[in-house]
Amino acid sequence: MMKVVGSVIARIGSKRLTYKNLLPYKGEPLVLRAVRKLIDCPDVHEVVLSTDSELIARTCMEEDVQVLWRPDNLAGDQVASVPVFQHIVENHQCDLHVNYNCNFPECDESVISKAIDLAAETGEALSDPYAVWAQTCECLANYGNPFDITAKTFEARGVHSLDVHTMEDLLQVHRENQPEINRPL
Repeated sequence: MMKVVGSVIARIGSKRLTYKNLLPYKGEPLVLRAVRKLIDCPDVHEVVLSTDSELIARTCMEEDVQVLWRPDNLAGDQVASVPVFQHIVENHQCDLHVNYNCNFPECDESVISKAIDLAAETGEALSDPYAVWAQTCECLANYGNPFDITAKTFEARGVHSLDVHTMEDLLQVHRENQPEINRPL
C-alpha cells in the first residue's frame, strides 16, 4: 500500500493580510479547515502541519496532526514551496506527498484524491486553481529548480477560483458561498 502524507504549510508572517492563516472562514480558521479536510480524506494516511508559529500550531493541536517546525531558512516569504515539501518528506516517511493550500477554503475532497492519483501515475500533479499539489517522494528528491514547476495540471471544478491574499478576497469567498446577510445602510 502506498503511504500518503498530506500537508498544510502555514506561516504566521503574511505580508498582504496579517495572520491570514488564522482568519475564520465559515467559523473556523483557514489553517484548521485545511487540516481537517486532509484528515477527512481517506486517501491521506498522515497529516503534517509545517509552521513557524506556536499560535498556528496550537490552533490545530486538538486534531490528529503532526506539527513540523519550519527552520528559519524555510520560514521566509521568498521561500518556494518545494523545499518546504522536501523538509516534510525528510521528516515524515511516505511514498507520496500532497499539499492542500489553505488559501483556497472551498475545495472538494475529490480534488485531493485526483491529485494523489495523478501524481502516482505521473510523478507530480497540480490542480487548477492551485489548491492541491502532489508529488511522489522520488519527484521531490530530484526536483531541480523549485520555481520551475513540472507538475501535470488538471482542471479542478471543485475549487473556488479565488486565492485568498487580502481581506476583500476572503470576504468575496464568503459572499459567494454563504447566504446574504442584512446590513443596515
